[in-house]
Amino acid sequence: MISVDDALDRIFTRIPTPLPETIPLARAHRRVLTRPMIAQHTQPPFDASAMDGYAVRTADVVPGQPLFLAGTSQAGARFTGMMQRGECVRIFTGAPLPIGADAVIMQEQATARGNQVSFEKAPRPGQSIRRKGFDFTEGKELLPAGVPLTPAMLNLAASANYPELTVAKRPRIAILATGDELVAPGSDIGPDQIVASNSYALIPLLAAYAEKVIDLGIVPDDKRQLENAILGAFDYGVEVLLTTGGASVGERDYVQDVLRDLGVNLDFWKVLMRPGKPLMFGTRGKTLVFGLPGNPISAFVTAMVLVRPALKLMTGHTDPFWPMMGVPLGADLPANNERRHYVRAKLNRNDAGFLEALPIAETDSNHSSSLAEADALIVQPEGSPLIPAGEIVEIIPLNLTG
Repeated sequence: MISVDDALDRIFTRIPTPLPETIPLARAHRRVLTRPMIAQHTQPPFDASAMDGYAVRTADVVPGQPLFLAGTSQAGARFTGMMQRGECVRIFTGAPLPIGADAVIMQEQATARGNQVSFEKAPRPGQSIRRKGFDFTEGKELLPAGVPLTPAMLNLAASANYPELTVAKRPRIAILATGDELVAPGSDIGPDQIVASNSYALIPLLAAYAEKVIDLGIVPDDKRQLENAILGAFDYGVEVLLTTGGASVGERDYVQDVLRDLGVNLDFWKVLMRPGKPLMFGTRGKTLVFGLPGNPISAFVTAMVLVRPALKLMTGHTDPFWPMMGVPLGADLPANNERRHYVRAKLNRNDAGFLEALPIAETDSNHSSSLAEADALIVQPEGSPLIPAGEIVEIIPLNLTG
């Protein structure tokens, strides 16, 4: 068996450099830039008003003494010419500042009578003006490569006049479940059968990092049928294959043999972690192959710990482990053995209002309801003694994306 860190290192060394593709801005949410986004123009491109009001020369404004209203400046229709001494211009938010003006007074501080406008107090130079380049200037780096694009970042890209962006390509993924005992949800359950659930968690967990996820369904414990299903995925050209079940070495655990027969170079098949010890990883050409355990919690945890970081690197993320974070324990955590333990936990607010991780006592790898109850996985190091309540522990949030 190898450690989790060794397993991650071996996986990461086999991940190819992400390839770029250019896509419309409207489809770029959560995609990852492969090169920095550089401003192609200056924003705003002119001095602009930050509110509705009147553009003035500060030297001309004396409280109570009117100025002559010379015209209007609106967004998309500026005041032409130069504003003369003793004049003001009606201006609206985002409109270009007239030549000669050096401040804007909000309309609530003005009194207009025909073409005469007086003000309650004199403004300071630059008041309520967004200067040219206030947001960004041409040539400035707006976003670095390697960031997953959020809605706010897409707003910035649109402001920077990008109709499309160059992002990392996403892999095609195939997933299959193995086992004679498995039936699909909604089936009549026989006396020796259980409902297959792994794919229904893994597909949405990993879909954000995939161009396409192909669900190959349930394959019985038959070497020929298993070989045909896996070979079909390879022939289709998937970049990542995940199997669940059959990863151990029992008499009817055929996955390892079939993968070897089909040319998969297996790197490891046991990891010092719980849940999830029987986990295989290998490659066939440029295809990454993961053989996950069949137990629902083991399959989910190994996907969170090993598969998702790999997919994040494949798709250009610079931090494959985000959003791991440190929070205090809400209760004592018993001592651990030589395997790294990923403990299901609830995230609560303590009496002081701070976030804390409360361990869930259930550790069985078939107990799906405890996983559904959990908000995070506590990462308990190998050989850890009892960790008392209040100590900071590392967690993997389960309900955050990125």
